[in-house]
Amino acid sequence: MKKILNVALLICVLLLGYICVFSIVDTLNFQKEKKARDAQVIARLIDIRSAQVEFRNFNGGQYTDSFDELIAFVKNDSIPFVKKVGELTDAQLENGWSEPKVTGLIKRARAAKKPADAKKLWQELVDAGFATFDPDGSAKLLYSRDTSWVAVLDTIYPKGFNADSLRYVPFGNGAEFEMAVGCDSSNKSGTKIYLFEAKTPYSVYLNGMNKTELANIIDDQVKLDRYPGLKVGDAEVGNNNAGNWE
Repeated sequence: MKKILNVALLICVLLLGYICVFSIVDTLNFQKEKKARDAQVIARLIDIRSAQVEFRNFNGGQYTDSFDELIAFVKNDSIPFVKKVGELTDAQLENGWSEPKVTGLIKRARAAKKPADAKKLWQELVDAGFATFDPDGSAKLLYSRDTSWVAVLDTIYPKGFNADSLRYVPFGNGAEFEMAVGCDSSNKSGTKIYLFEAKTPYSVYLNGMNKTELANIIDDQVKLDRYPGLKVGDAEVGNNNAGNWE
């Protein structure tokens, strides 16, 4: 009888050991897969943030809560690209020069119809150190700010980027990110600060993984009063469009 009990006890110990090892391995596998999925979801949220920032710059500081509108902006609109040559020196700044003043003078010099007027303006630029005269008498700029318009899609994303993918959550089986906008005027000056957020819960992009591990990670975040998923920005409180992973 004692021998039977010992064998039974050994079997129980081995079984418990197997369960413990299996549990640890399962947890490690879950964390590894979660990390891989997190990375792709974070990358997509960063893409959304980039689009929203450019959208805000051309819409009075406001964001959009519509993916249709945001994607159309990325596909069809352009943003200015300023090619800069030269910088204002301390001496030039002390002499009252500013970027708008210099660019304004350059525009006037280029637009001058009378040769005498053009020569006078170009000479002023040369004297101030913003241009030089070539041997043939033509002026060569040492300082310029030339603006060209470039498609949003070609400016903030790599070649071949699919703008339509912005709305979809990686591993979400067609699920879309939740997006919202808001306004915060609680600062001392009372100035309106427009806000946006985009988010997706763990239950969407970790769906199909270990249910116990998923339930535990969601429960942990809820207990800490944190959003149980990945999120960029905040529609209620300004956070400089930070992601909750940063």
